[in-house]
Amino acid sequence: MVSPVTVVKSEGPKLVPFFKATCVYFVLWLPSSSPSWFSALIKCLPIFCLWLFLLAHGLGFLLAHPSATRIFVGLIFSALGDAFLIWQDQGYFVHGLLMFAVTHVLYASAFGMRPLALRTGLVMAVLSGLCYALLYPGLSGAFIYLVGVYVALITFMGWRAMAGLRLVGAAWRWTELAAGSGALLFIVSDMIIGLDKFCFPVPYSRALIMSTYYAAQMLIALSAVESREPLEDYGLSKAN
Repeated sequence: MVSPVTVVKSEGPKLVPFFKATCVYFVLWLPSSSPSWFSALIKCLPIFCLWLFLLAHGLGFLLAHPSATRIFVGLIFSALGDAFLIWQDQGYFVHGLLMFAVTHVLYASAFGMRPLALRTGLVMAVLSGLCYALLYPGLSGAFIYLVGVYVALITFMGWRAMAGLRLVGAAWRWTELAAGSGALLFIVSDMIIGLDKFCFPVPYSRALIMSTYYAAQMLIALSAVESREPLEDYGLSKAN
């Protein structure tokens, strides 16, 4: 098992551009009421840096690790979703929703179906049902179905991310901890979006949404590169 300290020492320097780009976003804090290509660039910049973070491990690494490739492609769709949401008040909210739906499918595929962890899935299904029930009174038209499908997809992604999370007993890797915590933060971020858009104004919603979102994406990207064993060993470790 690779220790968290080792991970920080080896991967931390590669994440410096991401942290700088995130700081730029929060320092500039461009008004959301005036969408522009510049504001879209600033919002997407941390995600671009996560592309570079994965590419810094080499194209061969991505090609040899299908799960890392899927996370990389998921980050591409995430950037597209971020850009669409800049213009959500101009009618592009659904476009952003669809981009992130594809992202969750890719992430869930990257995390795989082993171990199955049915109890974890059942707990998450119940919680997601409660979240949807909370949002439902504020939904109308196509959003009744679109939000329902989106909630199901992000819940499925979260289930697959947290299925391998075992903090006691059996040996665990930083991969599972990063994936599980990243998925949980992603769900929290999107739930705040839903509450703020469909139910009631959430105080400091933008700061809460973006801080949890950037942290989630960083952890999910980090989960793709913590383990760098050869492909055949990687496949065995995912199956166990």
